[in-house]
Amino acid sequence: MSLSINTNTSAMVALETLNATQTALSATENAVSTGKKVANASDSPAAFGIASQMNGNIAGQGAVNDGLSFASTVVSSTNSAANQILSVLAEVQAAVTTIGSNEGSSTSLAQINTEITGYLKQIDTIATNATTNGVNLLVSSSSASTTGSFNGITAASVVYVTGLQGSTATISNLFSIINGVSGVTGTGSTASLSEALGLSTGVDTNGLATANGFLTTDGSLSASWGGASGDFDLTKAIAAVQKAITAMTNVTSELGQNTKNIANMTTFGQTVSDNLTTGVGALTDADMSAESAKLTSLQTKQSLAIKSLSIANGQSQNILSLFQ
Repeated sequence: MSLSINTNTSAMVALETLNATQTALSATENAVSTGKKVANASDSPAAFGIASQMNGNIAGQGAVNDGLSFASTVVSSTNSAANQILSVLAEVQAAVTTIGSNEGSSTSLAQINTEITGYLKQIDTIATNATTNGVNLLVSSSSASTTGSFNGITAASVVYVTGLQGSTATISNLFSIINGVSGVTGTGSTASLSEALGLSTGVDTNGLATANGFLTTDGSLSASWGGASGDFDLTKAIAAVQKAITAMTNVTSELGQNTKNIANMTTFGQTVSDNLTTGVGALTDADMSAESAKLTSLQTKQSLAIKSLSIANGQSQNILSLFQ
Protein backbone atom coordinates (compact mmCIF):
# COMPACT_ATOMS: atom_id res chain seq x y z
CA MET A 1 0.00 0.00 0.00
CA SER A 2 1.42 3.37 -1.03
CA LEU A 3 1.74 6.24 1.39
CA SER A 4 -0.30 9.29 0.44
CA ILE A 5 -1.12 12.51 2.27
CA ASN A 6 -4.25 13.00 0.14
CA THR A 7 -5.89 9.61 0.60
CA ASN A 8 -5.58 7.83 3.94
CA THR A 9 -7.40 4.55 3.31
CA SER A 10 -6.63 3.18 6.76
CA ALA A 11 -8.14 6.26 8.40
CA MET A 12 -11.27 5.98 6.26
CA VAL A 13 -11.75 2.31 7.20
CA ALA A 14 -11.17 3.10 10.87
CA LEU A 15 -13.64 6.01 10.70
CA GLU A 16 -16.32 3.86 9.06
CA THR A 17 -15.89 1.23 11.74
CA LEU A 18 -16.07 3.86 14.48
CA ASN A 19 -19.27 5.35 13.01
CA ALA A 20 -20.93 1.95 12.75
CA THR A 21 -19.94 1.13 16.31
CA GLN A 22 -21.19 4.51 17.51
CA THR A 23 -24.59 3.95 15.81
CA ALA A 24 -24.97 0.51 17.39
CA LEU A 25 -23.83 1.90 20.74
CA SER A 26 -26.44 4.69 20.59
CA ALA A 27 -29.20 2.12 19.89
CA THR A 28 -28.03 -0.05 22.77
CA GLU A 29 -27.79 2.90 25.15
CA ASN A 30 -31.35 3.90 24.17
CA ALA A 31 -32.58 0.36 24.84
CA VAL A 32 -30.85 0.36 28.23
CA SER A 33 -32.25 3.77 29.20
CA THR A 34 -35.84 3.09 28.03
CA GLY A 35 -35.98 -0.65 28.66
CA LYS A 36 -37.41 -1.11 25.16
CA LYS A 37 -35.89 -2.63 22.05
CA VAL A 38 -38.73 -1.10 19.99
CA ALA A 39 -39.45 2.42 21.20
CA ASN A 40 -40.72 3.88 17.91
CA ALA A 41 -41.63 2.83 14.38
CA SER A 42 -38.07 3.32 13.08
CA ASP A 43 -36.83 0.53 15.38
CA SER A 44 -39.21 -2.05 13.85
CA PRO A 45 -42.27 -0.86 11.87
CA ALA A 46 -44.10 -4.19 12.07
CA ALA A 47 -43.51 -4.78 15.79
CA PHE A 48 -44.33 -1.17 16.63
CA GLY A 49 -47.61 -1.33 14.66
CA ILE A 50 -48.74 -4.57 16.29
CA ALA A 51 -47.77 -3.30 19.73
CA SER A 52 -49.72 -0.07 19.15
CA GLN A 53 -52.86 -2.03 18.29
CA MET A 54 -52.40 -4.21 21.34
CA ASN A 55 -51.92 -1.12 23.53
CA GLY A 56 -55.27 0.13 22.22
CA ASN A 57 -56.84 -3.18 23.22
CA ILE A 58 -55.27 -2.91 26.67
CA ALA A 59 -56.87 0.52 27.12
CA GLY A 60 -60.19 -0.85 25.88
CA GLN A 61 -60.03 -3.82 28.23
CA GLY A 62 -59.27 -1.42 31.07
CA ALA A 63 -62.52 0.40 30.30
CA VAL A 64 -64.36 -2.94 30.21
CA ASN A 65 -62.91 -3.85 33.59
CA ASP A 66 -63.99 -0.48 35.00
CA GLY A 67 -67.52 -1.09 33.74
CA LEU A 68 -67.56 -4.50 35.39
CA SER A 69 -66.41 -2.93 38.64
CA PHE A 70 -69.28 -0.43 38.49
CA ALA A 71 -71.81 -3.20 37.78
CA SER A 72 -70.38 -5.18 40.68
CA THR A 73 -70.83 -2.17 42.95
CA VAL A 74 -74.46 -1.75 41.88
CA VAL A 75 -75.21 -5.43 42.47
CA SER A 76 -73.41 -5.47 45.81
CA SER A 77 -75.30 -2.40 47.05
CA THR A 78 -78.63 -3.83 45.89
CA ASN A 79 -77.90 -7.22 47.44
CA SER A 80 -77.10 -5.63 50.80
CA ALA A 81 -80.37 -3.70 50.65
CA ALA A 82 -82.35 -6.81 49.68
CA ASN A 83 -80.90 -8.79 52.59
CA GLN A 84 -81.76 -5.96 54.97
CA ILE A 85 -85.30 -5.84 53.58
CA LEU A 86 -85.65 -9.56 54.22
CA SER A 87 -84.75 -8.90 57.86
CA VAL A 88 -87.43 -6.20 58.07
CA LEU A 89 -89.98 -8.51 56.43
CA ALA A 90 -89.35 -11.02 59.20
CA GLU A 91 -90.32 -8.27 61.66
CA VAL A 92 -93.43 -7.57 59.57
CA GLN A 93 -94.45 -11.22 59.75
CA ALA A 94 -94.01 -11.22 63.51
CA ALA A 95 -96.12 -8.07 63.85
CA VAL A 96 -98.86 -9.39 61.56
CA THR A 97 -98.97 -12.64 63.51
CA THR A 98 -99.62 -10.73 66.76
CA ILE A 99 -102.82 -9.35 65.23
CA GLY A 100 -104.46 -12.67 65.99
CA SER A 101 -103.85 -12.23 69.71
CA ASN A 102 -105.17 -8.66 69.79
CA GLU A 103 -108.27 -8.68 67.60
CA GLY A 104 -110.42 -7.54 70.51
CA SER A 105 -108.34 -4.46 71.36
CA SER A 106 -108.54 -1.55 68.96
CA THR A 107 -105.82 0.25 70.95
CA SER A 108 -103.39 -2.63 70.56
CA LEU A 109 -104.29 -3.01 66.89
CA ALA A 110 -103.71 0.71 66.31
CA GLN A 111 -100.24 0.32 67.82
CA ILE A 112 -99.57 -2.74 65.67
CA ASN A 113 -100.74 -0.75 62.65
CA THR A 114 -98.21 1.98 63.42
CA GLU A 115 -95.51 -0.68 63.88
CA ILE A 116 -96.27 -2.42 60.56
CA THR A 117 -96.47 0.85 58.62
CA GLY A 118 -93.12 1.85 60.17
CA TYR A 119 -91.58 -1.38 58.94
CA LEU A 120 -92.94 -0.77 55.44
CA LYS A 121 -91.46 2.73 55.47
CA GLN A 122 -88.12 1.16 56.39
CA ILE A 123 -88.43 -1.17 53.41
CA ASP A 124 -89.13 1.72 51.07
CA THR A 125 -86.33 3.82 52.55
CA ILE A 126 -83.81 1.00 52.20
CA ALA A 127 -84.94 0.37 48.63
CA THR A 128 -84.71 4.00 47.48
CA ASN A 129 -81.34 4.45 49.20
CA ALA A 130 -79.85 1.46 47.37
CA THR A 131 -78.75 3.84 44.61
CA THR A 132 -75.32 3.85 42.97
CA ASN A 133 -74.53 6.73 40.62
CA GLY A 134 -78.25 7.14 39.85
CA VAL A 135 -78.92 3.43 39.28
CA ASN A 136 -81.47 1.69 41.49
CA LEU A 137 -82.73 -1.81 40.71
CA LEU A 138 -85.40 -1.79 43.41
CA VAL A 139 -87.65 0.89 41.90
CA SER A 140 -89.95 0.35 38.95
CA SER A 141 -88.48 1.33 35.59
CA SER A 142 -91.42 3.64 34.84
CA SER A 143 -90.81 5.62 38.02
CA ALA A 144 -87.04 6.13 37.71
CA SER A 145 -87.31 9.48 35.97
CA THR A 146 -89.91 10.90 38.37
CA THR A 147 -88.16 9.69 41.52
CA GLY A 148 -84.98 11.44 40.49
CA SER A 149 -86.38 14.67 41.86
CA PHE A 150 -85.92 13.52 45.46
CA ASN A 151 -83.37 10.73 45.64
CA GLY A 152 -81.21 11.00 42.54
CA ILE A 153 -82.52 7.87 40.81
CA THR A 154 -82.19 8.14 37.04
CA ALA A 155 -82.13 4.50 35.92
CA ALA A 156 -83.75 1.26 37.08
CA SER A 157 -81.39 -1.09 35.23
CA VAL A 158 -77.69 -1.18 34.43
CA VAL A 159 -75.99 -2.00 31.11
CA TYR A 160 -72.29 -2.81 31.07
CA VAL A 161 -69.76 -3.81 28.40
CA THR A 162 -68.45 -7.36 28.70
CA GLY A 163 -65.81 -7.53 25.95
CA LEU A 164 -63.49 -5.65 23.62
CA GLN A 165 -65.86 -6.08 20.68
CA GLY A 166 -68.58 -4.10 22.46
CA SER A 167 -70.81 -6.94 23.67
CA THR A 168 -73.02 -5.88 26.55
CA ALA A 169 -75.07 -7.39 29.35
CA THR A 170 -78.01 -5.92 31.24
CA ILE A 171 -79.10 -6.27 34.84
CA SER A 172 -82.79 -5.51 34.54
CA ASN A 173 -85.15 -3.87 36.96
CA LEU A 174 -86.13 -6.39 39.65
CA PHE A 175 -89.84 -5.51 39.85
CA SER A 176 -90.64 -8.16 37.26
CA ILE A 177 -89.25 -10.83 39.62
CA ILE A 178 -91.26 -9.42 42.52
CA ASN A 179 -94.47 -9.20 40.52
CA GLY A 180 -93.91 -12.69 39.17
CA VAL A 181 -94.54 -14.27 42.56
CA SER A 182 -98.07 -15.67 42.67
CA GLY A 183 -100.42 -13.52 44.67
CA VAL A 184 -98.09 -10.52 44.88
CA THR A 185 -99.17 -7.61 42.71
CA GLY A 186 -97.27 -4.37 42.30
CA THR A 187 -98.65 -1.42 40.40
CA GLY A 188 -95.42 -1.05 38.42
CA SER A 189 -95.94 2.70 38.40
CA THR A 190 -94.61 3.61 41.81
CA ALA A 191 -91.21 3.71 43.45
CA SER A 192 -92.62 1.98 46.53
CA LEU A 193 -91.22 -1.49 46.98
CA SER A 194 -93.66 -2.20 49.80
CA GLU A 195 -96.55 -1.61 47.42
CA ALA A 196 -94.98 -3.87 44.80
CA LEU A 197 -94.66 -6.54 47.48
CA GLY A 198 -98.40 -6.19 48.07
CA LEU A 199 -98.10 -4.99 51.67
CA SER A 200 -98.81 -1.25 51.56
CA THR A 201 -101.87 0.53 50.24
CA GLY A 202 -100.48 4.02 49.73
CA VAL A 203 -97.26 6.04 49.52
CA ASP A 204 -96.33 9.67 50.08
CA THR A 205 -94.53 11.98 47.65
CA ASN A 206 -91.19 10.48 48.68
CA GLY A 207 -92.32 6.96 47.80
CA LEU A 208 -92.67 5.83 51.43
CA ALA A 209 -95.58 3.72 52.69
CA THR A 210 -98.39 5.61 54.43
CA ALA A 211 -100.74 2.68 55.15
CA ASN A 212 -100.66 -1.09 55.20
CA GLY A 213 -103.14 -3.66 54.00
CA PHE A 214 -103.62 -5.29 57.38
CA LEU A 215 -104.93 -2.57 59.71
CA THR A 216 -106.26 0.97 59.61
CA THR A 217 -105.10 3.88 61.73
CA ASP A 218 -108.04 3.48 64.14
CA GLY A 219 -107.17 -0.16 64.78
CA SER A 220 -109.76 -1.72 62.50
CA LEU A 221 -109.01 -4.95 60.66
CA SER A 222 -108.64 -4.71 56.91
CA ALA A 223 -110.42 -7.06 54.54
CA SER A 224 -107.56 -6.97 52.01
CA TRP A 225 -107.01 -10.64 52.76
CA GLY A 226 -110.56 -11.63 53.54
CA GLY A 227 -112.18 -14.94 54.29
CA ALA A 228 -115.35 -16.32 52.75
CA SER A 229 -117.37 -13.49 54.26
CA GLY A 230 -114.89 -10.80 53.28
CA ASP A 231 -113.67 -10.33 56.83
CA PHE A 232 -110.01 -10.22 57.85
CA ASP A 233 -108.30 -13.60 57.54
CA LEU A 234 -105.07 -13.88 59.58
CA THR A 235 -103.96 -16.98 57.70
CA LYS A 236 -104.14 -15.17 54.37
CA ALA A 237 -102.48 -12.07 55.84
CA ILE A 238 -99.51 -14.11 57.05
CA ALA A 239 -99.38 -15.90 53.70
CA ALA A 240 -99.17 -12.51 51.96
CA VAL A 241 -96.10 -11.58 54.02
CA GLN A 242 -94.54 -14.95 53.30
CA LYS A 243 -95.08 -14.41 49.58
CA ALA A 244 -93.37 -11.05 49.90
CA ILE A 245 -90.45 -12.80 51.59
CA THR A 246 -90.38 -15.32 48.75
CA ALA A 247 -90.33 -12.47 46.23
CA MET A 248 -87.34 -10.83 47.93
CA THR A 249 -85.61 -14.20 48.20
CA ASN A 250 -85.98 -14.54 44.44
CA VAL A 251 -84.44 -11.09 44.11
CA THR A 252 -81.41 -12.09 46.19
CA SER A 253 -81.03 -15.25 44.07
CA GLU A 254 -81.00 -13.16 40.90
CA LEU A 255 -78.47 -10.78 42.42
CA GLY A 256 -76.32 -13.70 43.54
CA GLN A 257 -76.24 -15.09 40.00
CA ASN A 258 -75.30 -11.69 38.62
CA THR A 259 -72.55 -11.42 41.22
CA LYS A 260 -71.07 -14.72 40.03
CA ASN A 261 -71.33 -13.71 36.36
CA ILE A 262 -69.63 -10.38 36.94
CA ALA A 263 -66.91 -11.98 39.07
CA ASN A 264 -66.17 -14.52 36.32
CA MET A 265 -66.06 -11.83 33.63
CA THR A 266 -63.86 -9.64 35.82
CA THR A 267 -61.39 -12.48 36.31
CA PHE A 268 -61.37 -13.24 32.59
CA GLY A 269 -61.06 -9.55 31.72
CA GLN A 270 -58.02 -9.18 33.96
CA THR A 271 -56.50 -12.26 32.33
CA VAL A 272 -57.06 -10.77 28.88
CA SER A 273 -55.46 -7.51 29.99
CA ASP A 274 -52.46 -9.34 31.45
CA ASN A 275 -52.02 -11.43 28.29
CA LEU A 276 -52.11 -8.34 26.09
CA THR A 277 -49.58 -6.61 28.31
CA THR A 278 -47.32 -9.66 28.14
CA GLY A 279 -47.65 -9.69 24.35
CA VAL A 280 -46.66 -6.03 24.04
CA GLY A 281 -43.70 -6.66 26.33
CA ALA A 282 -42.54 -9.59 24.20
CA LEU A 283 -42.61 -7.36 21.12
CA THR A 284 -41.04 -4.21 22.54
CA ASP A 285 -39.20 -4.88 25.81
CA ALA A 286 -35.43 -5.21 25.75
CA ASP A 287 -33.58 -8.16 27.27
CA MET A 288 -31.58 -6.17 29.80
CA SER A 289 -28.99 -8.90 30.41
CA ALA A 290 -28.30 -9.14 26.67
CA GLU A 291 -28.25 -5.36 26.27
CA SER A 292 -25.81 -5.07 29.18
CA ALA A 293 -23.41 -7.52 27.52
CA LYS A 294 -23.83 -5.76 24.18
CA LEU A 295 -23.15 -2.38 25.79
CA THR A 296 -19.87 -3.60 27.27
CA SER A 297 -18.84 -5.10 23.93
CA LEU A 298 -19.68 -1.97 21.95
CA GLN A 299 -17.90 0.29 24.41
CA THR A 300 -14.78 -1.86 23.95
CA LYS A 301 -15.17 -1.72 20.16
CA GLN A 302 -15.57 2.04 20.36
CA SER A 303 -12.31 2.39 22.31
CA LEU A 304 -10.50 0.13 19.83
CA ALA A 305 -11.93 2.02 16.83
CA ILE A 306 -10.77 5.34 18.28
CA LYS A 307 -7.30 3.85 18.87
CA SER A 308 -7.25 2.44 15.32
CA LEU A 309 -8.26 5.81 13.87
CA SER A 310 -5.54 7.50 15.90
CA ILE A 311 -2.94 5.07 14.51
CA ALA A 312 -4.23 5.51 10.95
CA ASN A 313 -4.07 9.29 11.25
CA GLY A 314 -0.49 8.99 12.55
CA GLN A 315 0.62 7.25 9.37
CA SER A 316 0.56 10.49 7.38
CA GLN A 317 3.01 11.96 9.89
CA ASN A 318 5.42 9.13 9.04
CA ILE A 319 5.78 10.56 5.54
CA LEU A 320 7.74 13.50 7.03
CA SER A 321 10.55 11.15 8.06
CA LEU A 322 11.16 10.31 4.40
CA PHE A 323 12.17 13.87 3.72
CA GLN A 324 14.48 14.41 6.63
